[in-house]
Amino acid sequence: MAQCKVVHKPEMKEAARRNKDVINATYKNLVVSDKMKDIAKNRTYFIRTYGCQANIRDEETIAGILEYAGFKKANQIQDANVVILNTCAVRENAEDKVFGEIGALKSLKTKDSDCVIAICGCMIQQKHIVDIIQDKYRQVDLLFGTHNIDNLLNLLEEVYEKKVRVIDVESKMGEVIENMPSLRLEKYKAFVNIMYGCDKFCTYCIVPYTRGKERSRKMEDILKECEDLVNKGYQEITLLGQNVNAYGKDLHDGSSFAQLMENVTKLGISRLRFTTSHPWDFTDEMIDIIAKYDNIMPAIHLPVQSGNDEILRLMGRRYTSKQYKELVDKMKAKIPNLALTTDIIVGFPNETYEQFQDTLKMVEYVQYDGAFTFIYSPRVGTPAAKMNDNVTDEEKHKRFDELVKVVEKYATIKANALVGKTLKVLVDGASKKNKNVLSGYSEENKLVHFVGDPSLVGKIVKVKIKESHLYSVIGDLVDD
Repeated sequence: MAQCKVVHKPEMKEAARRNKDVINATYKNLVVSDKMKDIAKNRTYFIRTYGCQANIRDEETIAGILEYAGFKKANQIQDANVVILNTCAVRENAEDKVFGEIGALKSLKTKDSDCVIAICGCMIQQKHIVDIIQDKYRQVDLLFGTHNIDNLLNLLEEVYEKKVRVIDVESKMGEVIENMPSLRLEKYKAFVNIMYGCDKFCTYCIVPYTRGKERSRKMEDILKECEDLVNKGYQEITLLGQNVNAYGKDLHDGSSFAQLMENVTKLGISRLRFTTSHPWDFTDEMIDIIAKYDNIMPAIHLPVQSGNDEILRLMGRRYTSKQYKELVDKMKAKIPNLALTTDIIVGFPNETYEQFQDTLKMVEYVQYDGAFTFIYSPRVGTPAAKMNDNVTDEEKHKRFDELVKVVEKYATIKANALVGKTLKVLVDGASKKNKNVLSGYSEENKLVHFVGDPSLVGKIVKVKIKESHLYSVIGDLVDD
């Protein structure tokens, strides 16, 4: 397909635009044309997703749309007629993996010229990435962005019918689109979007540009989706947003994330989780609601990024190390069995070793149950990418290794403290390493392995912990 039709290409300035207008939900009824039905007949699809839970939820929507049209899911990528890579832009190495995968997919086109290769997700919301794929990876037939998912069938139809490559990646504040079909990837645990986008504009982060303006779904629409999941037997719901605690601010109707959590708990869901939260918007009301209800899990992901006030200011994080510690102290005082995890970046532009030491002190103060640790990766178009970075690569890796040791020290202490305790575990299935062992997650979001009957999958069971490891624990099933 030599000809390329460019409908939209992303633009950072447009992606950064914000206004105070309320974005009203659009309720769509997906229409499948006769041509699309013919195209989908006897054809299969395969989706490979990179990145966060928001991308996983997008995969479920994409799969739902394709199946609604008549496509069937292929078990292996080489057996698919439509291959979609759903990408992440948060880290450079995630993008490198995608480029490697795109190169490997060239063989599929050689094998089957009718095969359609499509790339979507946050990575595609960057113009320089779109330009690279357009020029160097001609095996890619379709590029569509995070704001174009609802138009997927029309784009595919154009690729098939007109035999052209299509690029349609809009940069805009975004929409709230309801009623899209969805194919859930799990039977007992579900992700539910409560809002989209981010308005924080941390200086290192590409997400506000790839996901658009903060825009909340109506509470009644969220509760309707959650109630449906409860009625279908789901045991756990995770409320999703780039910054869930900002939920409702844009609706101007008094809605808050604390109210939403309380309303979802009252639907009778066994377990409620949420991700991700920003320390700036974490209210006392939220803490009180989490502490009040047993079915809100006491596992909170609270990104700190740095323990140094100057670096936090350069990052645009909107809080000081003192304010973060005060928030943690409030949580620990009120929420029983609290498990805290975090994100930390080392080697931010011009970070000194003394400033890095403040991050280690923060880890020692909070004593996290775990942390996602990253070496700073510049994202094209973000303010941090324009900063003078005088921290050498060697020094960044040295600090990273030092940080990991401190994080793992406290994670090990927390894991060891679970030995002898009985945890409630939602059973996911067989362990990846041993099919004779079951695995699941405790209320504290700790991975638990134990021997049990496969009939326990999807149930919440009690497991007494007898052995701890850094990233998991092992126990025995408690027979009630």
